[in-house]
Amino acid sequence: LLAAASAAAQACSWLWLRSDPPALRPAVPAALLAALHLLQLGFLFRCLHALKVGWKVCWEKAEEEEEQRHMAFLSHDISMLRLFETFLENTPQLTLLLYIILQTNKAEISQGLGIGTALLCVSWSLLDYHQSLRSFLQDKYELSRGSSIIYFLWNLFLICPRILAVALFALLWPYGVALHFPLVWLAMFLWVSLQGTDFMESPGPEQLYRAMVAVILYFSWFNVAQGRTLHRSIIYHGFILVDSTLLALSWLWGRAPSEEHWYLIPVVCAALPCYLLGLGLRVTYYKWLHPNMQVQQEGGCDEVDASGGSDGLEFRSFSEPDLVNRRMQWLAQTQFPSSQLARQRFLNGAAAL
Repeated sequence: LLAAASAAAQACSWLWLRSDPPALRPAVPAALLAALHLLQLGFLFRCLHALKVGWKVCWEKAEEEEEQRHMAFLSHDISMLRLFETFLENTPQLTLLLYIILQTNKAEISQGLGIGTALLCVSWSLLDYHQSLRSFLQDKYELSRGSSIIYFLWNLFLICPRILAVALFALLWPYGVALHFPLVWLAMFLWVSLQGTDFMESPGPEQLYRAMVAVILYFSWFNVAQGRTLHRSIIYHGFILVDSTLLALSWLWGRAPSEEHWYLIPVVCAALPCYLLGLGLRVTYYKWLHPNMQVQQEGGCDEVDASGGSDGLEFRSFSEPDLVNRRMQWLAQTQFPSSQLARQRFLNGAAAL
C-alpha cells in the first residue's frame, strides 16, 4: 500500500511537469526527470528546484516579482504533493500505530510523541495547502495569524476522532478495515466523479486524481468542485459523523468483558464533542475570520480577476499570458468561487472562453 501511494504521488508529479508550460519546467532533460520519478525521487527534486528558485529570489533580486510568481507556482505543487503524501502514506501509518498501541495495551514515550506529532503534521499539511493556494491570490486575501490558528485547530479536531474511530474498529475487527475502507473510498470516488472535476489534462490522469482525493475524503474534507460548498459540506460531515459513530459503537458493543481498555471509554465519549467543536470552529472561521469576509467588511466588493473582468478574484499572474498554472487556477476557482471565473475554462496557455 505504501509503494502504491508513493507511485501515485510520483505519477502526479510527472504528469504535472509534462503539462506545465515549457518556460516553467526545470532545465533538466526529460529522460532524467523520468528516471528520478521512477526512483521515487521526483518530490525531492521538486523541493531542491524550489530552493534554487527561492535562493535566486532572496539574493539575486533579478526580476523579483516574476520570480516570486514562479516560486508560488512551485510551492503550490510541492504543497499539494505533500498533502497527497500525508493522507496516502502518513495517515494510514498513524492509524496503524494507534491500533498497535491499543492492541498491545502499552505505549512507549516515543510512540506517544510520534502520534502527537503525526496528528499535528496532518493538520499542518491542510493549512499549508490552503495558504499556498491563497499565495496565488493578491495579498489582501492571505490568511491572518488568527485565521490560520482557527483553520489549523478545526482540522485537528475533526481528524482526531476519525482516526480514533477507525483504529477502534480495527481493534475489534482487524480485517474489517480491509472491507470498510474500499467501500467508503468507492463512495467518495463516485461522489467526486459526480461533481465533475477538471484538474488533470486528460481523462486517465483525472481518474488518478479523483482516486487520491477519495483517500483524503476518507479522513478529512477536501473541496473539489466550484460553487457554494455549504450543502456538500453538510452531506460530507453528516456522512463521516454517522460512519465514525457506527465504528465507535461497534467497538463499544463488541469489546471484551475484561475491561482492559476501560480508559478508552472517556476518550470515546470525548470524541463526539471534539468533532462538534471542530465543526463549530469551522463555522466560526467561515463566518467571521475568512479573508474574503474581511475584504467585504473593508468595502472591497468587486475585485478584478486576472483576465480583467469584474466580480471575480484578483489572481497573481505572469507578465506573459502563456504562463498559466492551470492546476492552481482551477483549484483557486473551486476554493474561492466567483461568477466571472466560473464561466471560464483555462488551459495551459491562453484562456479559452
